[in-house]
Amino acid sequence: MPLNPDAVGSKSEPAEVSWTSKDALLYAVGIGAGHEELAFTTENSNEIPQLVFPTFPVVIGWGRGSAMGAIGTFNPALLVHGQQSVTLHRPIPVAGTVTLTSEITGMYDKGKAAVVVSETTALMDGEPLYTNTGSSFMRGEGGWGGDRGPSGPKNVPPERSADHEVTYVTDRDQAFVYRLSGDRNPLHTDPAFAAMGGFDTPILHGLCSYGFTGRALLHAVCGSDPANFRHIEGRFASPVIPGDALTIRTWSIGDGKSLFTTSATPTAGGEERIVIDQGLLRHA
Repeated sequence: MPLNPDAVGSKSEPAEVSWTSKDALLYAVGIGAGHEELAFTTENSNEIPQLVFPTFPVVIGWGRGSAMGAIGTFNPALLVHGQQSVTLHRPIPVAGTVTLTSEITGMYDKGKAAVVVSETTALMDGEPLYTNTGSSFMRGEGGWGGDRGPSGPKNVPPERSADHEVTYVTDRDQAFVYRLSGDRNPLHTDPAFAAMGGFDTPILHGLCSYGFTGRALLHAVCGSDPANFRHIEGRFASPVIPGDALTIRTWSIGDGKSLFTTSATPTAGGEERIVIDQGLLRHA
C-alpha cells in the first residue's frame, strides 16, 4: 500500500538497546576522528579518559524502536534524509542501556514527494538521556492532498564573517566505515543501487556529514567538552560525495546559541556547495 497519512501519532513499542565502548570508538572513526582526538578514538591512552561524540545518539540502536513501520510502503532508493536534530539532556556515557520509544509526529504532502517526521526519546534509568528528531524526504510519495507542512528560511547566518571555520576532508571510503555503525543502506556503497535513486555515484550518509559537522562544532565552539554541547539541528540541502572536503562555519548569536552551515568542495576541484543549512547549536 502507499503511505498512510493516518499514521501520525503512531508510536513504537519500547525497545531496550545497549552500546559499548567499542561502538562509540567505531562511530568516532566513522566520522573521521583519529590520532588528534584520542579521547574519542581510544579507551586506553595514558591519563585520557574516553569521551563520546554528542552526535553518537543518531546511531544508537539503529533501526530499533522505530515507528516507521506504521507509515505504509515506499521505495527506499528514493528516500533521503531531510532534517535532523539531537537534544542531549546529559552527556552520553561510554557504555550504557536505554529504552527507545518513537512516534510519527508529522506527514506532509509536498506534491511529488512526502516528508515524514519522527521523534525518538531515550530513557536511561527512567530519566531522559537524549531526544532525536528526524525527517525523511520520499520522492514520488506525495499527492494525497495533505498539509504541505512548515516551510521558509530559519536559522539564517548573519551577513558577516564566520566566527569559526573548520575544514575536514572525507575519505573516499568513508561510507564503508560509517555503515558499520548501523546504516547499511546500499545507496551509500553500491553504484547500481545509487543509480536507481538517480545518483551518478554512491553518496555519503547524511548523518555521517552531520557527525563531521558536530565534531567540528564540539571542538570549535564547545571547547571539546561534550558536557557543553546541548542541542544540534540542521537540514540536509545537498548530497556529499565521499572524498569531498567539508567546511563548517559558525556564527555566535548569543544566549548560548550558534548558527552554522556545512559546505562541500570536491577535492578534484569544483565549486563549493551548501550541504547542511538551517543549522543551530545550543551550547554552554
